[in-house]
Amino acid sequence: MCGIVAALAARNVQGILLEGLKRLEYRGYDSAGMAVLGGDGALARRRALGKVAALEEKLAAEDLKGHIGIAHTRWATHGKPSEANAHPHVAGRRLALVHNGIIENYEPLKRDLEAEGVVFDSETDTEVVAHLLERAFDAHGDLLAAVQATLARIDGAYALAVMHVEAPREIVGARKGSPLVVGVGIDENFLASDALALLQVTDRFIYLQEGDVVRLSDAHGIEIHSADGERVEREAHVFEHGDGAASRGEYRHFMLKEIHEQPAVVAATLEGRLSGSRVLENSFGVDAKALFERVEQIHIIACGTSYHAGLVARYWLEKLAGIPTQVEVASEYRYREVVVPKNTLFVTLSQSGETADTLAALRYAKGRADGQRYLGALAICNVPGSSLTRESDLALMTQAGPEIGVASTKAFTTQLVALLLLTLALRRERGDARETALVQALRGLPALLEQALEMDGPIAELSEAFAEKHHALFLGRGTQFPIALEGALKLKEISYIHAEAYPAGELKHGPLALVDADMPVIAVAPNDELLEKLKSNLQEVRARGGELFVFADADVGLTAADDLRVLHLPQIDEVLAPILYTLPLQLLSYHVAVLKGTDVDQPRNLAKSVTVE
Repeated sequence: MCGIVAALAARNVQGILLEGLKRLEYRGYDSAGMAVLGGDGALARRRALGKVAALEEKLAAEDLKGHIGIAHTRWATHGKPSEANAHPHVAGRRLALVHNGIIENYEPLKRDLEAEGVVFDSETDTEVVAHLLERAFDAHGDLLAAVQATLARIDGAYALAVMHVEAPREIVGARKGSPLVVGVGIDENFLASDALALLQVTDRFIYLQEGDVVRLSDAHGIEIHSADGERVEREAHVFEHGDGAASRGEYRHFMLKEIHEQPAVVAATLEGRLSGSRVLENSFGVDAKALFERVEQIHIIACGTSYHAGLVARYWLEKLAGIPTQVEVASEYRYREVVVPKNTLFVTLSQSGETADTLAALRYAKGRADGQRYLGALAICNVPGSSLTRESDLALMTQAGPEIGVASTKAFTTQLVALLLLTLALRRERGDARETALVQALRGLPALLEQALEMDGPIAELSEAFAEKHHALFLGRGTQFPIALEGALKLKEISYIHAEAYPAGELKHGPLALVDADMPVIAVAPNDELLEKLKSNLQEVRARGGELFVFADADVGLTAADDLRVLHLPQIDEVLAPILYTLPLQLLSYHVAVLKGTDVDQPRNLAKSVTVE
């Protein structure tokens, strides 16, 4: 969560920092701030509660001038949202610090500092680090050494950037469990929690590794030290996505733009991974083929929307590849005794590759103290160079491009495509008629997604029936049950309507008690082997006065009525149907949220990149 931007340049950095914060607004935050070291050697700071626009207003009234500065958007973890708790935090008017993450042992450290006479201005764990750094600088006389000494005293997850008036041309950054990148410029360098924040000034980035400490300075350029203190070199990478990825273009919201990008990003995810009538195993890595031949079980670990993608994959992997599959919520995985059968592949799903719970699960799985070991670890991720991809044995990039809207859309569908590629790569009957048919269907998937997006207008009209509702029920069967879960999640995330999802066959086991004229029921009905059973479940809803909204294949034989509204989707192979049927549910949630006037791209209480547990 949160966002960091830092700059060391030969020009005034206020505009660079402010633009960087604007580009990080998608991450979720409650306050913003900036500190700049001026030409007079004084440290100046501005902070504001609320949006970056509030900080911008303060800067318009009283700007900051300097060639070195740090800035931050905060999402509250310690202390309520307030200007006093906003970053940057300062110590002794000499040192300024911004920090993402959580310092787990801040309370005993704070007590020690208070015993020494330190008076705290905030309720945050971050201010503790600022005072520790100030003391370490006085002891060492060097900012890099001060940071390294302080990091040895703190436990937890962090990305941080710090500057000091007595080191006027230096910024030091560090990362552990929270992302931080170096932006490489010409005679100027930058730090940020996300490369998107810096695309206006550079397209070359160094992705810091776990435990890295970096110093940006005129004297040393970019100086990186590993967790053990050794000087190391890290390769700079050119950012692959255009700067336009951070712009809404002709769309009202990023979420709508990203929904409509799905045909293109699905095509990009397939590109180079299909050959003739089969999936190329080496798309997953040079050692993938040999490893896949040994796989007998699969554990999928993910959070939120990615967890729903894993649930769909379980159906595919067991039906098409014959491989027993277990799907785990990442935040729960480490806290129960998971048995690891022989030759089990560990698969993680994450849009950012920095999701704290998923990363922690991977690290736990790789270092289990009980001796149980996985065959290998595969990451399905959207960010090259992320922690998840670096720490896994194999990785498949989803090619979704930057996803700005907090509610995931294109990242989810590209994860589904990647998981289907994995399923086909793991099939023992390679090159058979079923694989050939599915590969052909995958090639035609982007065109079908385009057709589904043509339903935007009718779905916008349909959404009017939800504007005054407070609850909704989503139903699906088989692979469509996880899609119903995802549809309910999208509706609650951005419209704040309470929504639940169930397998349609579970209606009689409790949820049917909720059905009445005020509870809209949304169902997904592709033409598959469970269609007739689903139809019976829908009749149960109608018999109890419920209003039904059904997204269905044209051949399912459902006729619209006063209590039944039907929208038809193009015909598709039933295996690929979960991908296609996701799009109308995304559009429905989007249009309901617009009608209700909520903040579609930045829904309350949520953040895009969840980098704390």
